[in-house]
Amino acid sequence: MPERHRIDELPALAGGGRSVCVRGWVATTRSSGKIAFVVVRDGTGYLQAVLSKKQVPDSAWEAFGRLTQETSIEVTGVVRADARAPGGGGVELTASDLTIIGPSVDFPITPKEHGTAFLFEHRHLWLRSRLQVAIARVRHEVIQAIRDFFYERGFVLVDTPILTGSIGEHAGTLFATDYFDLGKAYLAQTGQLYVEAAAAALGKVYCFGPTFRAEKSKTRRHLTEFWMVEPEVAWNDSNDNMRLQEDFVSYVVARCLDRRKSELAELERDTASLERVVPPFHRISYTDAVEKLKSLGSTITWGSDLGGEDETLLAKGYDRPVFVFNYPKQVKAFYMKENPDDPRTVLNNDCLAPEGYGEIIGGSQREDDYDKAWSGRSPGFAGFRTSGRRSPSRGRCTNSGLDTVNGPE
Repeated sequence: MPERHRIDELPALAGGGRSVCVRGWVATTRSSGKIAFVVVRDGTGYLQAVLSKKQVPDSAWEAFGRLTQETSIEVTGVVRADARAPGGGGVELTASDLTIIGPSVDFPITPKEHGTAFLFEHRHLWLRSRLQVAIARVRHEVIQAIRDFFYERGFVLVDTPILTGSIGEHAGTLFATDYFDLGKAYLAQTGQLYVEAAAAALGKVYCFGPTFRAEKSKTRRHLTEFWMVEPEVAWNDSNDNMRLQEDFVSYVVARCLDRRKSELAELERDTASLERVVPPFHRISYTDAVEKLKSLGSTITWGSDLGGEDETLLAKGYDRPVFVFNYPKQVKAFYMKENPDDPRTVLNNDCLAPEGYGEIIGGSQREDDYDKAWSGRSPGFAGFRTSGRRSPSRGRCTNSGLDTVNGPE
């Protein structure tokens, strides 16, 4: 019995003349007289198997005639190199046998166009499509890159609770549930309170997990459930914070460019703009940003927060992400450290991405002045957050801290 292999293992076996067995699901079929072709996928890749009526058993030829989309099959044959072969692996299989393991009757998602509502109703099946598989693999790479980035820099992962008894942001965006007879519990809006405490023990920490906001919205910048990254760093100041942010974003983007080329090609993603995401990012003060926006036709006035249109307009002028730093204190969280050079502002930043994505990270240095902390500010860390949604920026730091809010969709 030939040894069974995954499709992504086959390029290393090409040319050896050894017979192998592959199991998977039928993507497409076609035939030309006495030659038939079946493209099979197994989750690791796609493979074209070529069947000649003269070289396979009658049962295999008959089985090919009964194949439909997503039929489960086992195909046996010899791997040979072919750079033109469908699937992108540079190999195809000269089949010697084919058997049906399980039939597929009336698979609803065919190669024709389907509406979004239809696809969402059949999402458990839509996940098998090339586009959805590519998205899943890029997302997996982003997640692994995030974890590796912090691990390589000595950060400690802190797993914060999903059910909490405290309000992390503001009460209007809480999902609440009865917690036995002890009152209300809430789905976590942030891990902020927990990683702040951990930063004072471990110095450099982060949490990364599901976050919930009860905000009913249909924009791409708001989600009710998403994953958020929240690092906290003791002793960092606002400049340290921005350097960490640009290193973080650049690392994740470079990782995907290096390891997910085929998936990005499948998604038809222009990678030229991604290749420009390298440190240092551009920097502009909030005050200068307001003047620049006015020159571009915006009606913004000093003291107002940047809206989505302002962020998009400003970011268009840069070839990579840009930091807008030192916002007016009245539009930012109370715990951000007052800017000693301009007490009207705080030591914070938003990282804006091009292509209309707007704010992808918000971070700040935390107030470390004891008296100011007790008069309405909070003790200092520096931090940032990044996730798949837009949210008020914030940060942490026992002298500085990092807290990131938004991130790639």
